Amino acid sequence: MRGAYPAPVTMSPDGRTFGAQSMTAPLLEVLVKRPGPAFGAAFDDPAHGFLHPVDLDLARREHDTFVELLASLGPRVHVLESEVASPDLVYTFDPLLVSERGAIPLRPGKPNRLVESAVIEAWTSAAGIPTAGRIDAPGTVEGGDTFWLRPDLFCIGRTLRTNSEGARQLGTIVGGDVRVFDVPYWRGPAELIHLLSVISPIADDLAVVFEPLLPVGLWELLNELRIRTISVPEEEFSTLGCNVLAVRPGVVIAAEGNPVTAAAMAAAGCEVHTYPALEIGVNGSGGPTCMTRPILRG
Repeated sequence: MRGAYPAPVTMSPDGRTFGAQSMTAPLLEVLVKRPGPAFGAAFDDPAHGFLHPVDLDLARREHDTFVELLASLGPRVHVLESEVASPDLVYTFDPLLVSERGAIPLRPGKPNRLVESAVIEAWTSAAGIPTAGRIDAPGTVEGGDTFWLRPDLFCIGRTLRTNSEGARQLGTIVGGDVRVFDVPYWRGPAELIHLLSVISPIADDLAVVFEPLLPVGLWELLNELRIRTISVPEEEFSTLGCNVLAVRPGVVIAAEGNPVTAAAMAAAGCEVHTYPALEIGVNGSGGPTCMTRPILRG
């Protein structure tokens, strides 16, 4: 692991030093944020949506275990040292994307997260990554509502945190084949779901999905592209069973406590690694994908 603002030095097979237009290509460079005082105080404000008072020492131990596991699987892990008032900065996936043209600072729909995009952009700029575009008001987009199904096929979920204007702006910046899917309202803001709450691609032809909340249009697209699916049972949805990070195709990190999903991934040929995620994950509703901002995949 390295401290703040180290320039990425790894290159992808095609010579890139940044760009993560995939959810499953080998993860080479990644940015994480260790829980700090803001995370420790998250339960004090109900708007943050945490389930119970945070045990910061436990959260840090769980995060350290996760990062050690992640680094052991090959990626170069960078640690963001900045601290802001938002506890959600720990979930570095959401404030900014890294395309092959550069960083795309987003504009989160959760008010306390608005400060986060500039912090991550400061890191990417210091690391020599240009900014390819940004989301402006009144648009809102959170990274958890976005993923590349293919390097040239980008999916956006329209949710309570990503609005129509934000999806339009982001689609224009990304360009090419962009698909927008409406994610169900479900239980509203109190238990908000992102698009990546209901799908995690884990190999070129395999994805973990929570079928009851999967947009029908996305289900049709998966079938059209012959992408196989592993269904997460309802009892494992709230324990982050559907939030799975692919370190490379078929090699994944998942939250402990989801044995049915883990067994199904193993049966499909995946190498499954798990970490304790109660305080760092379930309490703040952020899984292994949420805690990582891929800088380079290739």
